[in-house]
Amino acid sequence: STLPSAHGERAVLRLLDKSESRLTLEAVGMQGDTLARFRHMVTQPHGIILVTGPTGSGKTTTLYAALGELDAARSNIMTVEDPIEYELPGVGQTQVNAKIDLTFAKALRAILRQDPDVIMIGEIRDYETAQIAIQASLTGHLVLATLHTNDSVSAVTRLTDMGVEPFLLSSSLLGVLAQRLVRKLCPVCAVNGESGREPAGCEACGQTGYQGRTGIFEMFTVDDAVRSLVHSRAPESQLFVAAERNGLRSMREDGERLVAAGITSRAELLRVTRE
Repeated sequence: STLPSAHGERAVLRLLDKSESRLTLEAVGMQGDTLARFRHMVTQPHGIILVTGPTGSGKTTTLYAALGELDAARSNIMTVEDPIEYELPGVGQTQVNAKIDLTFAKALRAILRQDPDVIMIGEIRDYETAQIAIQASLTGHLVLATLHTNDSVSAVTRLTDMGVEPFLLSSSLLGVLAQRLVRKLCPVCAVNGESGREPAGCEACGQTGYQGRTGIFEMFTVDDAVRSLVHSRAPESQLFVAAERNGLRSMREDGERLVAAGITSRAELLRVTRE
């Protein structure tokens, strides 16, 4: 992206690491119970799985890793993206194109005529896309999509605010994964501090104290009790209580494992998870 400024063009580059031959859920930072729950959801024959977070939080990369869990030789996997960031062997990938009026909704309608088993949607941006995604998940397809929300539970109210009927959402939603990316401490120069490992800065990391990033996650799994609450338009506060009973752990709590392991600093975790 470039933008004219007072002293010339301002440029921001988005660099994708394509050195990995295959993206995995472990490689994006998923571990333990979160990994087991998400992996179980991805193996379901139908339903919708949402991955939420702000722009640049690694949502699409997580979906690519999720598709890597599936057998593309046995399942017809199709995606609609804006843009296509990684090429996936055996997966039919479509890029939206505003110049020819190929929107997410129009591409989805076309994909549903291609007899897909699994559909990945780069982003649910409007009611029409949301409605098609929910209907697809109710008619025998596994749908994976991203949504812009601050946490996992608020994805439910975001979709109902868009106009999706709660009875349809409660019947189709498998779970919601919220995520953020935290910077990893430079292994060359990190030092011990009062609250764990801390950045120092050296030539290897460009004096930043950090090298690379990894994910922290919040897994909201949907059981019968949660479905009942979604169906009855329960407020977020009630959904959150039910989610906690069902094992929900906040992103900050998930990030504490990285601080304890010396992978990131407490200051970095607090920066990323601040309210």
